[in-house]
Amino acid sequence: MRMKTRIASGVIVGCLAAAALAGCGTGNNSTPPTTGAPPATTTAPPNTNKISVLIGSSGQAETDAVTAAVTAWGQQAGIPTEVIAATDLAQEAAQGFASGQPADLLYMSSSDLVNYSANGSVQAYGDQLSNKADFYPQLVADYTVNGTFYAAPKDFSTLALVINTDMWSAANLTDADYPTTWDQLEAVAGKLTTSDHVGLCYNGELARIGVFFAQAGGGIETADGHASANSAANVAALTYVKKLETEGYAASAADVGAGWGGEGFGTGKCAMTIEGNWITGAMTSSYANIKWKAVELPAGVQKGTLEFSNGWGLAADGDNKDNAVKLVEYLTSTDQQLAFAKAFGVMPSVQSATAGYTAQFPEMAAFAAGAAYATALPSQAGVSDVIADFNASLANLKTSDPKALLDTFQTNLQAVIG
Repeated sequence: MRMKTRIASGVIVGCLAAAALAGCGTGNNSTPPTTGAPPATTTAPPNTNKISVLIGSSGQAETDAVTAAVTAWGQQAGIPTEVIAATDLAQEAAQGFASGQPADLLYMSSSDLVNYSANGSVQAYGDQLSNKADFYPQLVADYTVNGTFYAAPKDFSTLALVINTDMWSAANLTDADYPTTWDQLEAVAGKLTTSDHVGLCYNGELARIGVFFAQAGGGIETADGHASANSAANVAALTYVKKLETEGYAASAADVGAGWGGEGFGTGKCAMTIEGNWITGAMTSSYANIKWKAVELPAGVQKGTLEFSNGWGLAADGDNKDNAVKLVEYLTSTDQQLAFAKAFGVMPSVQSATAGYTAQFPEMAAFAAGAAYATALPSQAGVSDVIADFNASLANLKTSDPKALLDTFQTNLQAVIG
């Protein structure tokens, strides 16, 4: 570790300098050596080693906002700082860890945490945070491994139902028709479907269709960590999705010739989509002519949505870890998270910012509301490959047996997480 190396070097240099004056370690000093604690007036010098921060930026707005915040804290604390916007975050993070000279703090997803914590690249510090009780509980769970709260959640996203309001009005639908149940979603999707566009489109993957699993009371992992992909609730959910697709009321983004749900929605190929709050950027920059509204996803037997988060990883080989934790507290404070939300559209990870966030961005209220009942997909090593195989099978959902697809998914998932 770099810290150990530097301390060792300092001892050698200090000893050589002292030897010129007092015969360091030579036994020539006429004053007997002292033992025990140093005088009460002796204090350790403050750690002013530079703190480097590695980010995976969504664009210049995010880079500028994070740089400004980190710089402001550093100037106040009297500690030099540096923000590095990675070209390839995963690669640059891995190179830093391998070299023993990583960035002190870095963006880290919950799936990254599984690997980084297992190989000792990052250090747990969650319980040191003065604001740890303010984070949404589900986000704390995302960054907890084997009962240890490793890292502060940086921000998060949920999924909501995004509606083209012009198409909605053209189908003679009003605000009173926003669907709150599966039956209502099927009904409005049918009314919205025309020869020009489908009622609902989404990415044909678990990260979108999985909301129906949650709404059915299911999910692919039990509370005690066992695979549950082929539960009765999940079978009911996937059967419902298949029904929408075979009726022609819903389709995957690929089936309407789009790369993702936001593109299908923005280009008018579907009247509704299931997407995260990041869609706002695309609607502003690429589809500004589309009028839209986001509402909470309809419930099955319960409300349900998925959440995706990012966190602040603390490098185990960092040279200024205590102050790096203080920097994280600043970056995740209520006021600073609201500033980030305004600067580049992220959703704050602390509950104390919710009221301020929805007041400033009322159009995002549905996404914020989802935080109360959102769940995350499991992130154990190997799970992403199993999910990728399941996603591929969803391309044939209309001609497949939902239970058979889920049985295969269960077998593969069970082999990874038990």
